[in-house]
Amino acid sequence: MSTFDNPFDPNRRLSSFGCSCGRHATDAEHQAALQFQATPAESDEQRYEGVVASAVMRAMFPQDAARRAFLKSVGAATAVAAVSQFFPLKTATEVFAQGAPLEKKDLKVGFIPITCATPIIMAAPMGFYAKNGLNVEVIKTAGWAVIRDKTVNKEYDAAHMLSPMPLALTLGAGSNPVPYTMPAVENINGQAITLALKHKDKRNPKDWKGFKFAVPFDYSMHNYLLRYYLAEHGIDPDADVQIRSVPPPEMVANLRADNIDGFLGPDPMNQRAVYDNVGFIHILTKDIWEGHPCCAFAASKEFVTTMPNTYAALLKSIIDATAFAHKAENRKQIAEAISPANYINQPQIVLEQILTGTFADGLGNIVKQPNRLDFDPFPWQSFAIWIMTQMKRWGQIKGDVDYKAVAEQVYLATDTAKLMKEVGLTPPATTTKSFVVMGKTFDPAKPEDYLNSFKIRKAS
Repeated sequence: MSTFDNPFDPNRRLSSFGCSCGRHATDAEHQAALQFQATPAESDEQRYEGVVASAVMRAMFPQDAARRAFLKSVGAATAVAAVSQFFPLKTATEVFAQGAPLEKKDLKVGFIPITCATPIIMAAPMGFYAKNGLNVEVIKTAGWAVIRDKTVNKEYDAAHMLSPMPLALTLGAGSNPVPYTMPAVENINGQAITLALKHKDKRNPKDWKGFKFAVPFDYSMHNYLLRYYLAEHGIDPDADVQIRSVPPPEMVANLRADNIDGFLGPDPMNQRAVYDNVGFIHILTKDIWEGHPCCAFAASKEFVTTMPNTYAALLKSIIDATAFAHKAENRKQIAEAISPANYINQPQIVLEQILTGTFADGLGNIVKQPNRLDFDPFPWQSFAIWIMTQMKRWGQIKGDVDYKAVAEQVYLATDTAKLMKEVGLTPPATTTKSFVVMGKTFDPAKPEDYLNSFKIRKAS
């Protein structure tokens, strides 16, 4: 039994209203109603069909008691099939979907001023939101805990989040559990371990005992990748070094002030440390795990289900922007668009070095790594499974975890795949894949075997 109360489980404890959602008189009616509702992972057509079918049933049986009795006697699936015989559900669904109005046009989306948020940020000045009928205010935010709290409190409609955050929110790790979704990855790669210049002669991680490191947030790929990298070199991240959370905009200042020896952080912080001549890039995270996810577009399950048309327009805008950002020939234009103070607030040349992959490393070299940072929106559910193994490895979650179920509930690959096609991208045919992290292959079908293979982990 898992240690968390799965908010997606319709069979969990019932409320005093008679069902788990509190909107139905009995659990039987609740179960029947679920047959008419699409999950966030289902297609828009299925979602609209559920809405249309529900409306038809209410028109046929205005009295709640009669409708409940009918559903209970024949079952929801049979009821829909019967209705379809004399009402053109498919045609009505298509008409409804094509003319579906946006539930809300004016939105607030929070972001942290880092290059990982490029698609979310650039979609505002470059017109991707407007193209889909949205008026989106992208709001620069101080740190990840603030992003989380403002989104949970509905001050933001959606947000730029670290890819582990929707999982942590859903599982109740570090906060009260709130069902969250991650429809799209914002960026892959794009991070680095940056050290203070005084450590130029300490390139071997075995020499880092006693170092103080910064990461942006406890529930971040940065934290997990740094811990993974250290542990693979025989350094216990909980015993041999100190790791603290520091908001990305404060990382370079802390390095300059000698408060930390280094950080595994997002750009532009790594390149800015080089630009300011206070640090050097030790290793890009793409050389730890090629193609790893980092940041994401995230929204509450409530937003996704109560505003499906707005959600679809917002997600399509971001996926379209991601496709544009993926093309190398657009990177300099993007650097110009996102460099102003109200966005990333960095010299354009710093952003160009990151986005084009031709950069100074702080050691006197000009490096060419075209895929230092890339943009691919597909939320592989195997990414989520890997993240949860690391959350469990380092004691952030305990007990049994249904890795596959949680991954499917949070990483909405089906929604993304459909909209990728609409903007000219080719989505993968599957939602999971194996990959290699520092020479070790991860099989998403065997997460516990992978977890148990590590010698260095937090004692349970």
